[in-house]
Amino acid sequence: MAVALVTGGSRGIGWGITQRLVAEGWSVAVLATKPEPPAEFGDLPSDRVCYVSGSVDDLAVHERYLGEALAAFGRVDLLVNNAGVAPRVREDILHASPEEFDRVWQINLRGPYFLTQLVARQMIAQREAALVPGEPAASATRPPVGTIINIGSISATVVSVDRGEYCIAKAGVAMATQLWAARLAGEGIVVYEIRPGIIATDMTAAAQAKYDGLFAAGLAPMARWGQPSDVAGAVVALSSGLMPYSTGDHIHVAGGMQIARL
Repeated sequence: MAVALVTGGSRGIGWGITQRLVAEGWSVAVLATKPEPPAEFGDLPSDRVCYVSGSVDDLAVHERYLGEALAAFGRVDLLVNNAGVAPRVREDILHASPEEFDRVWQINLRGPYFLTQLVARQMIAQREAALVPGEPAASATRPPVGTIINIGSISATVVSVDRGEYCIAKAGVAMATQLWAARLAGEGIVVYEIRPGIIATDMTAAAQAKYDGLFAAGLAPMARWGQPSDVAGAVVALSSGLMPYSTGDHIHVAGGMQIARL
């Protein structure tokens, strides 16, 4: 059975991804900050989910997270770097604080970067253990041996001057995707990025009136909020193994917000 690691997988977009992967037959190890899983976890098969408490910005948590996932399921085939935060207070970049910049940077970029490093090494070790002598790591005759998906944001390229730290961190995620894709291609591991637009979660709930107005004014060709299930569908597609000659690509889940229009 294929095994996925989903950071921030107990709420919002991450919860949608966890639910969909389990429904598709995956076993899922979730990393989330609350000490105990939410009650909704009780609706999932107990032998197919593993909950680990900790924050992705704490590098000491990474070994424990991977270790508990391996103890529960024996391997890892997919990493979804989903955990992320927006600044607690939106501040004009003329007044933004270094403390908030560091917090957003560490959770959204630094933590996932080093978790990717650790999990990629595990995927490589698994590949080497299963490799037939003389067979290349990456082969056109089989699907990828591992998939890494970074949940970025349309904010990687769309400016919000009242949350510059978030935009910069997500632009960094886009470059990290390219870096890992280039480094891991020869290992048989593919790397992708998903860039959500305006998704209905607790993170965006506080700005509902603002975004409702923007949608009404034509923010996106698809004039509706995105749902966590929309992002989850993209994760399932990218982790299917059906595109073994594609890596380093990104896909928008934004209703067409990224289309330049006159």
